[in-house]
Amino acid sequence: MDHEVCGQTTVIAGTLGYLAPECVTSGRASKESDVYSFGVVLLEIACGRKPVEVMEDESMVKLVEWVWELHRNGRILEAADKKLRLEYDVREMECLMMVGLWCAQPDPNLRPSIRQAMRVLNLEEEMPDLPNMTVLMAMNQVPLQAAHSNPPSVTNSCLYMAR
Repeated sequence: MDHEVCGQTTVIAGTLGYLAPECVTSGRASKESDVYSFGVVLLEIACGRKPVEVMEDESMVKLVEWVWELHRNGRILEAADKKLRLEYDVREMECLMMVGLWCAQPDPNLRPSIRQAMRVLNLEEEMPDLPNMTVLMAMNQVPLQAAHSNPPSVTNSCLYMAR
């Protein structure tokens, strides 16, 4: 989509969990917000989870925040889809999740271009160090509305498409 031509929208349209925080607050889509959504899809593929899951107690678990927390604690591979039964290349899975986080960081200025993300996914370039997300996430918190919509399902076979 050419965001320069389309400009600002009057109504936000999108599925909860895929929208970049700045889209929700400003109503403006950009290349950076597209990169955020791409990052969420990468995490969804790697983890086998929806971007937002409603729990029994009606609280919501946000995929991006959950994976950031595991990464911060040095346990990112715990987020890998359990249905894969550990039958994956560890380096590729870690790369997929790290690029997902890189794309889905709250600060749009720190997100890569799709071209940069693809070079890292193809293992052509090293993954850059990610900033401390605890501070960035606290600064960019966007409250989730109670409404929940189901994103399209993504199969684990997409893992190979992302490489």
